[in-house]
Amino acid sequence: MHEKQKLYKKIVTLYPEILANDIRVDVAFDDTKESWVVDLKKGSRELKHYLDVSDADTCMEGKQCVSLGLEIAQLKNNYAGKQY
Repeated sequence: MHEKQKLYKKIVTLYPEILANDIRVDVAFDDTKESWVVDLKKGSRELKHYLDVSDADTCMEGKQCVSLGLEIAQLKNNYAGKQY
């Protein structure tokens, strides 16, 4: 299992738009769901994305996590008033 800080650093490296758009991100492991929770916040908007261990492994290998990228784009667009 990946340490929280390493996974956080990898996510913000793969998705620099997180920090560039002032999106706050927190990463924690949820023992009950046996997955990582990536909590994305911008202003009053918040999205929780569950990243299973195999997806976290893929991220740590430097490959993008498609579903997480879609969540980031959704939060960014919703905050900007562009709902799709």
